[in-house]
Amino acid sequence: MSMVQCQLYCEVSKEELFPPGEMLEKKQKKFLTVAPFECAWPNDLRFREAGRGCVAFDAFAHNDVTVVFREQVGSQHYHYKRDNCPHYTVIIGSHRNKRFKIEVDGKTVVDAAGVGLCCSSAFQSYWISIYDGLISIGKGRYPFQNLCFQWLDSNPNCTVQYVGLSSWDKHVGYRNVNVLPVTPNHLSLWKHVDYVEHDLGEDDLEQELEDEIANYESWGLGKFLENWELSDMFFVVGKEERVVPAHKLILAACGDFGLSSSVEEVVHLPDISYSVLHALLQYVYTGHAQILESDLCSLKSLSLQYKVMPLVKQCEEILERLTSNEQLVESAKPIDISYPSWLQCSKTFPYGLPINRERLERFLSTGEYSDLDIYVGDHDLVLQSHKVILGSWSIPFAKMFTNGMRESASSMVCLKDVPVEAFKIMLEFMYSGELNKEATDGINTLLLQLLLLADEFGVTLLHQECCKILLECLSEDSVCPILQVISSVPSCKLIEETCERIFSMHFDYCTTASIDFVMLDEASFSNILQHTDLTVTSEERVLNAILLWCLQAGELYGWETVNELIVNSTPEMLFGERLKSLNEFLNLVRFPLLPLELLTKLEGSNLSQQIPTFDHLVNEAIRFLEFGVTGSQGSQRFQHRKSSFKELLYICDGDSNGVLYFAGTSYGKHQWVNPVLSKRVSITASSPISRCTDPKVLVSRNFQGTSLAGPQMEGGRNTSWWMVDVGQDHQLMCNYYTLRQDGSRAFMRRWNFQGSLDGKSWTNLRVHENDQSICKPCQFASWPITDPNALLPFRFFRVLMSAPTTDDTNPWNCCICFLELYGYFR
Repeated sequence: MSMVQCQLYCEVSKEELFPPGEMLEKKQKKFLTVAPFECAWPNDLRFREAGRGCVAFDAFAHNDVTVVFREQVGSQHYHYKRDNCPHYTVIIGSHRNKRFKIEVDGKTVVDAAGVGLCCSSAFQSYWISIYDGLISIGKGRYPFQNLCFQWLDSNPNCTVQYVGLSSWDKHVGYRNVNVLPVTPNHLSLWKHVDYVEHDLGEDDLEQELEDEIANYESWGLGKFLENWELSDMFFVVGKEERVVPAHKLILAACGDFGLSSSVEEVVHLPDISYSVLHALLQYVYTGHAQILESDLCSLKSLSLQYKVMPLVKQCEEILERLTSNEQLVESAKPIDISYPSWLQCSKTFPYGLPINRERLERFLSTGEYSDLDIYVGDHDLVLQSHKVILGSWSIPFAKMFTNGMRESASSMVCLKDVPVEAFKIMLEFMYSGELNKEATDGINTLLLQLLLLADEFGVTLLHQECCKILLECLSEDSVCPILQVISSVPSCKLIEETCERIFSMHFDYCTTASIDFVMLDEASFSNILQHTDLTVTSEERVLNAILLWCLQAGELYGWETVNELIVNSTPEMLFGERLKSLNEFLNLVRFPLLPLELLTKLEGSNLSQQIPTFDHLVNEAIRFLEFGVTGSQGSQRFQHRKSSFKELLYICDGDSNGVLYFAGTSYGKHQWVNPVLSKRVSITASSPISRCTDPKVLVSRNFQGTSLAGPQMEGGRNTSWWMVDVGQDHQLMCNYYTLRQDGSRAFMRRWNFQGSLDGKSWTNLRVHENDQSICKPCQFASWPITDPNALLPFRFFRVLMSAPTTDDTNPWNCCICFLELYGYFR
């Protein structure tokens, strides 16, 4: 290549990198391959008897063979981490094939160490049985042979019936999957079960799965082994002077080949046979090698010459083993050598290669052996890189560098419309296999940009790492911006569905705390409105959200404001291109669930007069409420939502409308009993229980002269608190609360009212600063919760003092004798 050719400048757009219509050709499968973050639910994988059954199967995986047991079938993009229905999950080979786990309803109950649980070189046989909460796991084709682990659920789920075959961050192959009964009568029959066999032989079947996984996970240096593409040196080997291409960067990263970084190198090895050099290069590029026993000594010598020390050590061990066993060296007997897994630590390049990661990172920072200058964005940043590394991770890059067009001969490439910082992090990942801490610090713009880059450039492992971080950090505050970014990316389907589910479960909050939801695309917003987990406190909130989305509003307001806007306008002008969507979405509002008084207002509104669909639905709801007449029998509009709250609103101080009183009536079923005594709720204090610190007093209907929570040190500071747990299966969107002072004059002035899902991480619902509402002994006082956090459901609530009371004697005693909570309860 001439110097003129080397200085060619290529400007490449994303469209050139990713030609349309390019699809992978799918093979007809002889087994089942489950892609990362997906789950397969074969029709025949069902226990005959709920809560009792056994599944036996073969699996081929690097890690995380994941089997889910639940009452109903899940979707393809189902994942146990976001399932709120009762289920068991068994994970064989979690934490990079080092752990064994059992989860119940998403919570880990077993996390045990294990070695070599999964196998990526051959199919392994496993069985998992469930019998009234007793979960047994073993290896081998026959249940209850080679038992590895058993665990008994003290609160067994006897409804599980369907079996899902899932994965985590890598493909998992399944075959010979059978569901068997678990009864004594069947025990003797298990050994005689005929497994389904295929025409393919064992080796062919495993090879086909490896080939399929390679189609998806097609990164790696193996494709450049003895390949002239991107090579910058070659060996001339043996007496026949066979020419073998290689890449300086790769060789320099795994040993000491004494290569120059400036000129094309030719290395003559006249006394070395091609088979020996091939084994060395094969080991370097793939982590595996095969060589004849008679060539072992030569391979050891060549490895020692170039200081490929892991291979030297392995050759020595094999030779020593052959010598100790007094075996004769058979020249025709092949020996397989694989880079040992125990050496694959943080200092080595990913994928089990004997390449030193620290050297690669140094070559990236110094530009040594670089053959590519990447201009990112507006050409103001130049990144020196190596085509062989980019090509080994990314098919688009590999094609760009090897397709014979102008960019193949260029040492300069410009990538337009690419975020600079995200691309730098992706490039660093290609050399280290680890994500930059800046990108992993929760959900941020950089992480989303990185996810899109990884998807576009086909850097699959980076894409999976970004997905894992997103799944772990998702919250009701982040779902909208994430949905805006990933809704058009097919490979992010799991994240998209998880975001839609979180949005649906926190619909009130997500449509009230921010106006960002109006930027969602139509498909995402429609999925949310029709989601089975959609949870709202009122159908009026659904109506308001639909109107705001169709208006593409810039601020939050209700239907009354829209009703005023339409007076001097038309639906076509007001809603524009989203008017068609409005007519469709209005059918998703369950108008019959609205109060008749509100429906009457809507009937006389401008919206009803100008939008026929709106008028029809409102009048249909009124007829239903007044006469029970509907022309849409069985329509969901006339049914309560699956996830609904009971409205328990504040009327006056000391009333009987609160949540804690409602719990005392067994949620409206019986006469009132102190809910602490009936164990419907739990109350704790910052100080131990005593005569003056009695939890049941706070929910009693009788006044107590002395009731206090004493001081406690938290984070090096004094504080005191009362905490309420409304129950494991219950949550409350709290919009009002009431306190009552005991008989003392220790009045609180600064305190926080907080909510929590786990009793550990707390969210402020109302902060009181110099609040003088309570100024007399025995006094009631109540406060509304107006912050958007009032629309978030919590299980735990507490009154936390942040400063001393007005009593100088015991300033940190929280002297409350009554507490009541109000809002939307479920």
